[in-house]
Amino acid sequence: MPAGEELARRLAAEVPDPELPFLTLGDLGILRRVEVSLAGTVRVVLTPTYSGCPAISHMADQVRRTLMDAGFPAVQVDTELSPAWSTDRLGPGARAKLEAMDIAPPPPPAAAAIALTLKCPNCGSLHTRELSHFGSTACKSLWRCLECGEPFEHFKALR
Repeated sequence: MPAGEELARRLAAEVPDPELPFLTLGDLGILRRVEVSLAGTVRVVLTPTYSGCPAISHMADQVRRTLMDAGFPAVQVDTELSPAWSTDRLGPGARAKLEAMDIAPPPPPAAAAIALTLKCPNCGSLHTRELSHFGSTACKSLWRCLECGEPFEHFKALR
Protein backbone atom coordinates (compact mmCIF):
# COMPACT_ATOMS: atom_id res chain seq x y z
CA MET A 1 0.00 0.00 0.00
CA PRO A 2 1.50 3.38 -1.00
CA ALA A 3 2.30 5.87 1.81
CA GLY A 4 -0.50 8.26 0.76
CA GLU A 5 -2.99 5.44 0.81
CA GLU A 6 -1.86 4.34 4.27
CA LEU A 7 -2.28 7.89 5.59
CA ALA A 8 -5.69 8.31 3.96
CA ARG A 9 -6.86 4.96 5.38
CA ARG A 10 -5.61 5.79 8.88
CA LEU A 11 -7.24 9.24 8.87
CA ALA A 12 -10.57 7.94 7.52
CA ALA A 13 -10.53 5.09 10.05
CA GLU A 14 -10.15 7.59 12.92
CA VAL A 15 -13.31 9.56 12.05
CA PRO A 16 -15.76 9.14 14.95
CA ASP A 17 -19.18 7.62 14.39
CA PRO A 18 -21.80 10.40 14.86
CA GLU A 19 -24.16 8.19 16.89
CA LEU A 20 -21.50 6.40 18.95
CA PRO A 21 -18.67 8.98 19.07
CA PHE A 22 -16.46 6.81 21.28
CA LEU A 23 -16.18 4.43 18.29
CA THR A 24 -14.51 5.24 15.00
CA LEU A 25 -15.46 4.20 11.48
CA GLY A 26 -12.49 1.83 11.70
CA ASP A 27 -13.72 0.33 15.00
CA LEU A 28 -17.15 -0.29 13.49
CA GLY A 29 -15.84 -1.74 10.24
CA ILE A 30 -17.83 0.82 8.25
CA LEU A 31 -14.71 1.82 6.33
CA ARG A 32 -14.54 -0.68 3.49
CA ARG A 33 -11.84 0.63 1.11
CA VAL A 34 -9.53 3.56 0.55
CA GLU A 35 -7.84 4.11 -2.82
CA VAL A 36 -5.53 6.97 -3.82
CA SER A 37 -4.91 7.77 -7.49
CA LEU A 38 -1.56 8.91 -8.87
CA ALA A 39 -2.98 12.46 -8.92
CA GLY A 40 -3.71 12.21 -5.18
CA THR A 41 -7.49 11.87 -5.47
CA VAL A 42 -8.87 9.69 -2.69
CA ARG A 43 -11.82 7.34 -3.10
CA VAL A 44 -13.29 6.07 0.16
CA VAL A 45 -15.96 3.37 0.29
CA LEU A 46 -18.23 3.15 3.35
CA THR A 47 -20.79 0.50 4.23
CA PRO A 48 -23.32 1.73 6.81
CA THR A 49 -24.50 -0.50 9.63
CA TYR A 50 -27.87 -0.71 7.87
CA SER A 51 -29.07 0.49 4.48
CA GLY A 52 -31.32 3.26 5.83
CA CYS A 53 -28.71 4.73 8.20
CA PRO A 54 -29.43 8.47 8.43
CA ALA A 55 -25.86 9.20 9.57
CA ILE A 56 -24.09 7.99 6.41
CA SER A 57 -24.08 11.43 4.74
CA HIS A 58 -22.63 12.97 7.91
CA MET A 59 -19.94 10.26 7.99
CA ALA A 60 -19.10 10.92 4.34
CA ASP A 61 -18.84 14.68 5.00
CA GLN A 62 -16.55 14.09 7.99
CA VAL A 63 -14.29 11.73 6.02
CA ARG A 64 -14.13 14.21 3.13
CA ARG A 65 -13.31 17.13 5.46
CA THR A 66 -10.69 15.13 7.40
CA LEU A 67 -8.85 14.05 4.26
CA MET A 68 -9.01 17.45 2.57
CA ASP A 69 -7.75 19.11 5.78
CA ALA A 70 -4.81 16.67 5.62
CA GLY A 71 -3.92 17.95 2.15
CA PHE A 72 -5.56 15.49 -0.21
CA PRO A 73 -6.73 17.57 -3.21
CA ALA A 74 -9.98 15.72 -3.94
CA VAL A 75 -12.00 13.15 -2.03
CA GLN A 76 -14.85 11.03 -3.30
CA VAL A 77 -16.87 9.04 -0.74
CA ASP A 78 -19.08 6.25 -2.03
CA THR A 79 -21.52 3.97 -0.24
CA GLU A 80 -21.65 0.22 -0.90
CA LEU A 81 -24.53 -1.79 0.50
CA SER A 82 -23.45 -5.20 -0.78
CA PRO A 83 -22.21 -7.23 0.87
CA ALA A 84 -24.14 -5.82 3.79
CA TRP A 85 -22.37 -4.71 6.96
CA SER A 86 -22.48 -7.16 9.85
CA THR A 87 -21.24 -7.08 13.42
CA ASP A 88 -18.55 -9.52 12.31
CA ARG A 89 -16.83 -6.40 10.90
CA LEU A 90 -16.38 -4.83 14.36
CA GLY A 91 -12.72 -4.14 15.08
CA PRO A 92 -10.90 -5.87 17.94
CA GLY A 93 -11.42 -3.08 20.47
CA ALA A 94 -15.00 -2.18 19.53
CA ARG A 95 -16.70 -4.66 21.87
CA ALA A 96 -14.59 -3.47 24.82
CA LYS A 97 -15.36 0.18 24.01
CA LEU A 98 -19.10 -0.55 23.83
CA GLU A 99 -18.99 -2.36 27.17
CA ALA A 100 -17.01 0.49 28.76
CA MET A 101 -19.87 2.82 27.78
CA ASP A 102 -22.46 0.48 29.37
CA ILE A 103 -23.70 -0.82 26.00
CA ALA A 104 -23.80 -4.59 25.79
CA PRO A 105 -21.78 -5.54 22.71
CA PRO A 106 -22.93 -8.18 20.24
CA PRO A 107 -21.38 -11.57 20.90
CA PRO A 108 -18.31 -12.51 18.85
CA PRO A 109 -19.16 -14.53 15.71
CA ALA A 110 -18.32 -17.92 17.26
CA ALA A 111 -20.44 -17.27 20.37
CA ALA A 112 -23.47 -15.80 18.60
CA ALA A 113 -25.07 -19.17 17.94
CA ILE A 114 -25.10 -20.09 21.63
CA ALA A 115 -25.85 -16.71 23.27
CA LEU A 116 -29.17 -17.00 25.11
CA THR A 117 -29.00 -13.82 27.17
CA LEU A 118 -26.87 -10.72 27.57
CA LYS A 119 -24.42 -9.86 30.31
CA CYS A 120 -25.31 -6.66 32.12
CA PRO A 121 -22.51 -4.15 31.42
CA ASN A 122 -23.12 -2.60 34.87
CA CYS A 123 -22.97 -5.59 37.25
CA GLY A 124 -22.11 -8.55 35.00
CA SER A 125 -25.29 -10.51 35.72
CA LEU A 126 -26.75 -12.77 33.05
CA HIS A 127 -30.21 -12.27 34.53
CA THR A 128 -31.36 -9.74 31.92
CA ARG A 129 -34.43 -9.15 29.75
CA GLU A 130 -35.09 -7.31 26.50
CA LEU A 131 -37.53 -4.41 26.99
CA SER A 132 -37.67 -3.21 23.39
CA HIS A 133 -36.10 -4.57 20.23
CA PHE A 134 -35.50 -0.95 19.18
CA GLY A 135 -33.37 1.45 21.21
CA SER A 136 -32.13 4.98 20.60
CA THR A 137 -30.98 3.93 17.13
CA ALA A 138 -32.11 1.08 14.87
CA CYS A 139 -28.88 -0.85 15.52
CA LYS A 140 -29.50 -1.01 19.29
CA SER A 141 -32.12 -2.64 21.53
CA LEU A 142 -33.11 -1.76 25.09
CA TRP A 143 -32.58 -4.23 27.95
CA ARG A 144 -32.87 -4.25 31.75
CA CYS A 145 -30.82 -6.14 34.28
CA LEU A 146 -33.09 -8.02 36.68
CA GLU A 147 -30.34 -8.08 39.35
CA CYS A 148 -29.26 -4.43 39.61
CA GLY A 149 -32.35 -3.01 37.90
CA GLU A 150 -30.35 -0.83 35.49
CA PRO A 151 -31.49 -0.41 31.89
CA PHE A 152 -28.84 -0.74 29.21
CA GLU A 153 -28.56 -0.74 25.46
CA HIS A 154 -27.38 -3.64 23.35
CA PHE A 155 -25.63 -3.21 20.02
CA LYS A 156 -27.50 -5.81 17.97
CA ALA A 157 -25.70 -8.64 16.21
CA LEU A 158 -26.32 -8.37 12.48
CA ARG A 159 -25.13 -11.26 10.34
